[in-house]
Amino acid sequence: MKAVFLIFHGFEEFNGISKKIRYQVKALTEIEVDVRTCYLTDNGNRKCRMIDDQILENYGDGIRGKIRKRTGLGCIVEYALRENIDFFYIRSDHNTTPFLIHMLRRLRRHGIRTALEIPTYPYDQEYKGLSFAYQRVLFMDKCLRGIMARYIDKIVTFSDHETIFGRPTIRISNGIDFDTIPLRKQKPTPRKDEIHLIALATIHPWHGFDRAIAGVAAYYRSAPRTPVYLHIVGQGVPQVTDAYHRMVAENQIEDYIIFHGPLYGEQLDAVFDRSDLGIGSLARHRSGITHIKTLKNREYAARGIPFLYSETDEDFEQAPYILKIPPTEDPLDIEAVLRFYRNIRMTPEEIRQSIENTLTWKVQMQQVVNELWNEN
Repeated sequence: MKAVFLIFHGFEEFNGISKKIRYQVKALTEIEVDVRTCYLTDNGNRKCRMIDDQILENYGDGIRGKIRKRTGLGCIVEYALRENIDFFYIRSDHNTTPFLIHMLRRLRRHGIRTALEIPTYPYDQEYKGLSFAYQRVLFMDKCLRGIMARYIDKIVTFSDHETIFGRPTIRISNGIDFDTIPLRKQKPTPRKDEIHLIALATIHPWHGFDRAIAGVAAYYRSAPRTPVYLHIVGQGVPQVTDAYHRMVAENQIEDYIIFHGPLYGEQLDAVFDRSDLGIGSLARHRSGITHIKTLKNREYAARGIPFLYSETDEDFEQAPYILKIPPTEDPLDIEAVLRFYRNIRMTPEEIRQSIENTLTWKVQMQQVVNELWNEN
């Protein structure tokens, strides 16, 4: 079986989305799918569409290149026909255009199946407060996504929706590639004199890390006994991260909030090794989402670290190593977090083992392939 994993951007080593896509491609290979990755590069301002390490189409540079990379999708269909591709796995970038619809219509006409992954749904609220450029993308998507969906066989979702845009869904969880996620190294003697929290994300408003910063600020105003440190790892929307920095400065907690920026590899592992608790999303309610299965929750579990979040994640709701936070705008209650941490009895190995047989990308992508060929 031959497949193309199609995305509409490039790769960054420190980016969680890029790592996730690599894991999904690897998982498809492990279940004996001959998969090729189709993506964009921007080398020296020259826009190219790639198939693995080969140039599929050179769009050129400047404004012309920027336009052609969005409109010149015919090369993808021609490649699929030439290589006898059976199906496409497409990651949505909320980029529905007439050109994308035309490409999907051609694939459908030639009997090539398509699965469209929508990473978060619903997603319209995610654009609230963003610039006109983002609003323009959403407006186009809202106008055309219903038409686009007619040419999609199944929509892959991490939510509990049975249909999206009128199309049947394949409901899976985000997975983990355990070969690439190391177990957190536990100190020989657990540290009791200070607590380190890690908040890992490509930062957006719905991650709610401002709630954690506000919670740390309130905690230090109350004459605390145990020092608490918050490590924020990742980059994100500038207006959000700039606001975080202002909050830290205004509350004079610069010694306790550490902004690491994007990290990967050994540098990221080192921060995890010194961390005691992970912070998942604390404000998914801002984007109108109540049920989701986020990648970072799974990475925390794979690394063997307890964590907290505010949405509903069906894979972890009953786990003894998670703390549910109310989905409000209130500051994070650090004293409650400390009480939870002090009652954790599971080792990192035990936390990791709790998901090893279910939350692998190999299991999740096998489900996609099976259901894509299920007519029901």
